[in-house]
Amino acid sequence: MTDDTAAINRANWDVWAAAHGQDAYYDSVGLVAGADSLTDVENAAVGDVTGLDVLHVQCHLGFDSISLARRGARVTGVDFSPVALEKARDLARRCAADVRFVEADATDLPPELHGRFDLAYATMGILCWIGDIDAWMRSVAATLRPGGRLVLIDGHPLSLMTAGLDPLVLDFPYAFDGPHEFSGTASYATETDPTTSVEFAHSLGEIVTAAVVSGLRITRLDEHLDSPLELGPGGPPGPDGRYRFQLSGQDLPVLYTLRAERPARA
Repeated sequence: MTDDTAAINRANWDVWAAAHGQDAYYDSVGLVAGADSLTDVENAAVGDVTGLDVLHVQCHLGFDSISLARRGARVTGVDFSPVALEKARDLARRCAADVRFVEADATDLPPELHGRFDLAYATMGILCWIGDIDAWMRSVAATLRPGGRLVLIDGHPLSLMTAGLDPLVLDFPYAFDGPHEFSGTASYATETDPTTSVEFAHSLGEIVTAAVVSGLRITRLDEHLDSPLELGPGGPPGPDGRYRFQLSGQDLPVLYTLRAERPARA
């Protein structure tokens, strides 16, 4: 990601962070009262974090950082938006959660974070903001101790391509083809001041290859046909409360979970 692109996206996330915090997506009151923000998909991938050093990558307001700390992890949240981190620190204080927050770009995490973590956790809306996915994987992999794990949960590239289903409209590429600029007055959570952002497409092949090239060992890749969160154009949730992406009566993947680990030293 170029410096100009990073600056555009940082300004965008500052605007979004200023608007986020008590809306349909972010329930700060519930979090302070003790609610846990992780979904069932995230729970299944993360497992027991008691006593672990956890890095929450692109943590935004720190909801999951706080939830993981409440489960007994020693948590560091990292994000490039100072507005988001200010809110995250305030939320952690209100929740009496011991979380350290660091301002940094995920593609160039500072050396002070290298080799310190048992788990690097990144979830929901991560890689579409990253132009250089190899840099992101190298940076995140460097923070892991030998034997440390990466859990990456994100929107499936196939669902991200789709703007509508009736009729089917594709308005985003499957694989990387450069930056795509968007402007608007709303985030995924609420109305916002006008802002501009730059997003990128990455295929599953690109994501897995970047992880392998960074030195990580892939342990599992799951593609999910339903989601606990509304992430795309699939319509209202089903009777079970899950969101699906159906075309001609067939469920298509809406999320993926990538699990990888840094090999232990011989």
